[in-house]
Amino acid sequence: MTRATGARSEFRLGAKPLAAALIGVACGASPLPFNVLPLVMGPISAEFHWDFAATSAGVTVFGIIAALLAPFYGGLSDRFGVRPVVLWSLLAFAAVFASFYFLPASKTGYLLFWAVLGAIGIGSTPVTWSRAISLWFNRHRGLALGIMLLGTSLAAMVVPQIAQAAISRGGWRMAFPVVALLPLLIAIPIALLWFREPRVDERPAGIADTTGAIFGISLRDAVRGHRFWILFTSILLTAFAYGGAHIHIAQIVGLHGFSAEVAASVLGVVAVGILVGRLLVGFLFDRFWAPGVAFPALLLPAIACWLLMGTDAGMSHVIVGGFLLGFAAGTESDVIAYLAAKYFGMAHYGRIYGVLYMPFAIGSAISPIIYGMVRDRTGGYDPMLIAAMVMFAAGGALLPLLGRYPDPRTSGND
Repeated sequence: MTRATGARSEFRLGAKPLAAALIGVACGASPLPFNVLPLVMGPISAEFHWDFAATSAGVTVFGIIAALLAPFYGGLSDRFGVRPVVLWSLLAFAAVFASFYFLPASKTGYLLFWAVLGAIGIGSTPVTWSRAISLWFNRHRGLALGIMLLGTSLAAMVVPQIAQAAISRGGWRMAFPVVALLPLLIAIPIALLWFREPRVDERPAGIADTTGAIFGISLRDAVRGHRFWILFTSILLTAFAYGGAHIHIAQIVGLHGFSAEVAASVLGVVAVGILVGRLLVGFLFDRFWAPGVAFPALLLPAIACWLLMGTDAGMSHVIVGGFLLGFAAGTESDVIAYLAAKYFGMAHYGRIYGVLYMPFAIGSAISPIIYGMVRDRTGGYDPMLIAAMVMFAAGGALLPLLGRYPDPRTSGND
């Protein structure tokens, strides 16, 4: 069979795996906790008499544990393939997330639940799925990864509504087992039917040499170069700015005088922003130099932070702010997945992506507790939003320093 080289061939061969990956990302550990916690944070704080920093600490522990294990799961995907890793991780994630119905009033027990979720859920995130999609697509990898990462947008549009309905009928605890049905009943069956990595003869040109050996450098070689650390730092700054803003967006909206239902709708607007960012940025990555596209895209959420400051913003400011925050999230995830492949190749993509996922996960994990501390001490979020404006701008400004793309046969070597 002739290798696929055109867009039509790439999408014809990879359509089903891409669709399965999109659904798998939507139902995995990357979006679900972050779309449920904003809605249960207030009720948990009220029932357990905890401040917002303590309530936010759960997702902080979740993110740190997931970050530390991301290179391990990425390495498993490199060695054994993506399919077994994502299937088992989705199953375990569904079981543990459903068990959050039994969250205890003990802070130690609360954090333990989140730690276990991070340890077993990371295999269901883009850390694993993106390796397979990057092997199916080369010429249109940016668009394909953008489509795959739309899973988080899909989750952000649907999950808050499902969770809010469950909360309205059965209290905040009911949100967890209801949302946990998504990976169990939707993602796993579709992945079993459609998801796999391409055979050697199905890979697009530019992925491997004539013998089938995949291009790329090792993690050890990648971390010796300046490009890796530029990307690492950019991801950390952007994730730290965005993570807390997303988790606390319902509280930020509430401070402007809007109801919980409006806050849930703004989460949907964030999802639309993520969707637009994913597709538009991915499309542009395939046609232009990606760092040059990402830089201005990451300046937009700085405007969002300004719009969301204070306590008297109108509905239009809140909606635009939510959209631009989502756009930043869409851009950042595309940056990690696309640039990791472009600058370091696919031979050890899972492990390299896993290490680059660490600043994303750690920044996203620590950020909510800092936002919560600022809220507890000042009664609002303005100081943190000002800091986030600076971090978004700095994270974007670093990316042009990556320079031109390297030869795929020697990706990442300086």
